[in-house]
Amino acid sequence: MKLWDKGIDIDKTIEAFTVGNDREIDIYIAKYDILASIAHAKMLEKIEIISSEELQQLLEGLEVLLAQINDGTFVIDSHFEDVHSKIEYELIQKYGDVGKKIHTARSRNDQVLVALHLFYKDNLNSIKNKTHTLFDTLLQLADAYKEALLPGYTHLQVAMPSSFGLWFSAYAELLIDDVYLLDAALKTVDQNPLGSAAGYGSSFPIDRNFTTEVLGFHTLKYNVVAAQMSRGKSERTVAMALGSLANTLARFAMDVCLYMSQNFDFIAFPDALTTGSSIMPHKKNPDVFELIRGKCNKIQALYTEVLLITNNLPSGYHRDFQLLKEHMITAFEDLKNVLEILNHSIKQVQLKEIDFTDEKYKYLTTVDSINNLVMNGVSFREAYKKIGKQVEDGTYSSEISKKHSHIGSIHNLCLKKIKVKFPV
Repeated sequence: MKLWDKGIDIDKTIEAFTVGNDREIDIYIAKYDILASIAHAKMLEKIEIISSEELQQLLEGLEVLLAQINDGTFVIDSHFEDVHSKIEYELIQKYGDVGKKIHTARSRNDQVLVALHLFYKDNLNSIKNKTHTLFDTLLQLADAYKEALLPGYTHLQVAMPSSFGLWFSAYAELLIDDVYLLDAALKTVDQNPLGSAAGYGSSFPIDRNFTTEVLGFHTLKYNVVAAQMSRGKSERTVAMALGSLANTLARFAMDVCLYMSQNFDFIAFPDALTTGSSIMPHKKNPDVFELIRGKCNKIQALYTEVLLITNNLPSGYHRDFQLLKEHMITAFEDLKNVLEILNHSIKQVQLKEIDFTDEKYKYLTTVDSINNLVMNGVSFREAYKKIGKQVEDGTYSSEISKKHSHIGSIHNLCLKKIKVKFPV
């Protein structure tokens, strides 16, 4: 069944190409298409396009389909082009002409838009909640290991003293910035596009404020052309937010991989969280963190993909938009999975004793030594030259004892202040 069927047979090769894998992808938005159809049916009854009896039939049928979706028995088989044609078919099969009325005053473009907006809202909130869980875990680890020193690096060269508390809480606070972007994306998609139809509205006296309230949108996308043009623009905004979070997670995963290696040897994980080699029996590979890194880098590429698909398209609907659904939905599923597995794994981190007398850490405290001289009245430039000369002639002696007490430093992590910054 096709919603645009006019009784003309279409070339099967063309049909397969244009439908693509919509049937598989649409399972993810089926719930939201039902919810939007329920709101739309209630609105049709309110403006007296359908009777209260017809509304009850449609609601009954839609609730049955929603239950099938929730219990996993809802299937879009090859007879249907997409979820929208499947739902309408089922209503027609059960209620005849009443089922044919559900599409009154809307377009399939309309249906996809509102279903995707609802999907994005729901899943952005889910991502935000899972990010909050990881944020709390990182702050707990920061507090637990705030006294455990860690070499800090710049250019992958030993630089200055750091700590595990500083490391964990750094990534926790970066997650706050990512949530700011998630909230911006949420605000963007929290605008009801339903009623834009094919992009130019309808001559029916539809009540768009009613559906906005029923569906829980904060506001309307008032201009119907703007509503249609939000397809693609919303995806770019969401992809940017997901990519920002993915960037933070990928960098953290990379740190973990480095710190697990024998050359760093700062942390370890239980054997159950690592994998082995088919020929090297000593290997304990950080595969989970490497896959997190790879998946997150893939998610970061999504924005560029969406941009190239939608760039310079004129106003109105274009079939190019169909290509956005698959990878947007996949990105959400991957990112939710990454957040869960990262939180599960990092809670089991094992810190190792770091030997700061090792030769490679000899110059870790040169900046502290310069600062000590400055505090005793030597100018910074003279102190820098003095310590630099000691480094050059091999007479520098390192001692990790100086406290870093300013806001946000090793010995003043401000964990409580970071915690209250997280957007609720």
